[in-house]
Amino acid sequence: LVRMVESGGGLVQAGESLKLSCTVSGLTFGNYAMGWFRQVPGKEGEGVSCITSSGGSTYYADSVKGRFTVSQDNAKNTVYLQMTTLNPEDTAMYYCAARSGTCYLASSWYNIWGQGTQVTVSS
Repeated sequence: LVRMVESGGGLVQAGESLKLSCTVSGLTFGNYAMGWFRQVPGKEGEGVSCITSSGGSTYYADSVKGRFTVSQDNAKNTVYLQMTTLNPEDTAMYYCAARSGTCYLASSWYNIWGQGTQVTVSS
């Protein structure tokens, strides 16, 4: 059974930072690209970041480039999303997802998902 469990969300003020974690079990972590996505009710979801299975390449949405950093720890089967200089527009439910193969920022490419963690940024 594959499980992906996100954690680290919360309520912060604008300008502050949060670090999300996504711990994976039930699959060979190093064989999967990992993505971070966010969703606001009533709005289209957004691919935030992804990291290749090797961890050698990372990709970011323009809206978070320079503020967010994705990383992974293969020994802990965990992928992280360090978020800095948060603003109210970053408020969303954040999900991690996995796919076998190339890293994409489009959610339709991913077939394994976590349950999400809420990030709320107050102004």
